[in-house]
Amino acid sequence: MNTYKSEEFLSASIDRFGDSVYRLALCRLGSEADAEDVFQEVFLRLFKSNTDFNDNEHLKAWLLRITIQRCNDFHRAVNRRQTENIDDCRELSQNIPQDYSELWLAVNSLPDNQRTAVHLFYAEGYSTEEIAEVMDCQPSTVRTWLHRGRKELKTMLEEDCYE
Repeated sequence: MNTYKSEEFLSASIDRFGDSVYRLALCRLGSEADAEDVFQEVFLRLFKSNTDFNDNEHLKAWLLRITIQRCNDFHRAVNRRQTENIDDCRELSQNIPQDYSELWLAVNSLPDNQRTAVHLFYAEGYSTEEIAEVMDCQPSTVRTWLHRGRKELKTMLEEDCYE
């Protein structure tokens, strides 16, 4: 039996990387229920996978890449119900110091690619090269998304200051 299919491996993977997978799914989808569904699908896929992982960083990158793919699939689903995500964002931001909660609410309003790049860079600590690998694009594309995201966040937060 492949060691990657063992319950111990799955449990250890969830313990180690489950928060990152969930936060990324919540960042992409804006709904706790939808993020939980994606979380389950990602770890089910890991359980069924025959992929040989070189190390924990390889496993984490694989999990985040699958999370992004599942979130993209979720967005494309024809029968997806429309949900308001502001309450989920407020719930998520309750654990963030007040100085940062407005920032992360603003991050949630960025386009998907910018929001994901900002999340992976600032919340998960990934480099632009690592984000490019996870998001299957060029590092220069990630840097562009980060630049545009920061610029948009600056504009949004400055507007809030003047209101």
